[in-house]
Formats: sequence, C-alpha cells, structure tokens
Amino acid sequence: MLERRSSHDDLIDHLVRSTALQRGEAARVILDVLAYFDESTDDFVRRRHRELRSGGLVNTEIFERIAAELPHRAVAPPELSLRQLRRIVYG
Repeated sequence: MLERRSSHDDLIDHLVRSTALQRGEAARVILDVLAYFDESTDDFVRRRHRELRSGGLVNTEIFERIAAELPHRAVAPPELSLRQLRRIVYG
C-alpha cells in the first residue's frame, strides 16, 4: 500500500536537503508561511497598523507605509487609497 504524501512533501524534502531543518520543522515553517500569505488584505492592514502603532509611528506614517507594502504581498490587492486604509482600520 502506498503511503499518503501531503501536498507539500516536495517542498518539505527540498527544505530538509537545503537547510539544517528537520522534516517536522520544515513542515511547520511551510505552514507558517502559507498562513502568513493567506491573511486577507483587511487583516493584514489591521495587523500592520497595530504593529507600527506599537512601534511609535503616527497614522500618517503608518498608512503611507502600509500602502507601500501592499503591492509587495504574494497576491497584491488592488491599489487602496490612504482613506480606504483608514476605513479598514477604523470602520
């Protein structure tokens, strides 16, 4: 009987061969990366706002920075205005 392989086994094998990660660690890294990129645009904007606010930045700087980061996401959302970003955070 064939053993069942996950859909990411090739990537896990590659990480194990090319890094010092053990198989379980490589699988966790892959799942963490996939979860990070699975984050919705709204969730990303809210999370980054919290992170940057806790880092001492003010909203003017925060929203400009978020607007600059969004096009570099794995699947870039449509361009959002600073006003649209503020509405995501503050409703």
